[in-house]
Amino acid sequence: MTEIAATIATDLLSIQAVTLRPNDPFTWASGIHSPIYTDNRLTISYPEVRNHIANGIAAIIRDQYPEAEVIAGVATAGIPHAAWVAQILDLPLIYVRSKPKDHGAGRQIEGVLKAGQKVVMLDDLISTGGSVLQAAKAVQAEGGDILAVGSVFSYQLDAATTNFAAAKLPLFSLSNYTTLIKVAHDANYIDDAGLASLHAWRQNPTTWGQQH
Repeated sequence: MTEIAATIATDLLSIQAVTLRPNDPFTWASGIHSPIYTDNRLTISYPEVRNHIANGIAAIIRDQYPEAEVIAGVATAGIPHAAWVAQILDLPLIYVRSKPKDHGAGRQIEGVLKAGQKVVMLDDLISTGGSVLQAAKAVQAEGGDILAVGSVFSYQLDAATTNFAAAKLPLFSLSNYTTLIKVAHDANYIDDAGLASLHAWRQNPTTWGQQH
């Protein structure tokens, strides 16, 4: 794991943005039983944590996507992080709604996006990638050239890998599920049995759910 990935994992656990319950799983809206619940919206209330996130993402963009011309935030949770990253990089900011407004000019993208501009899109969390990829289509429809999609955290589910490959879009995350559960185990948030159960969930969430 990288140092920044471990730092962000520690941050998310310490502010309870991530909760791990391998013996008392959550039920997602999709019906999947999950041993993890993530609410990265909490990060905006902790200046040190949000600074770690913004500087970490900005460093990745500088290193891997230096040609980026616009930072895009996915509504709503991706917007604040995109704004802080855009400020650090001194780049324009746009944000993308889940669907066009039903009044006024009916925009789905707010801010100024010129055809051909190179865009890095940011969201707070990647599970299967469905919502952020819909937002990406809106940017592409307006002529934006998406270099990559980034997030604060990723569950590293196979479905996301498949969906991003199909969309031909690179994906990066500041921290991830594998790093987080190792950090949680090392810090005694979970025991050995809990760690094994959490690994099993990521391998097959549907099968894991049938066992709990």
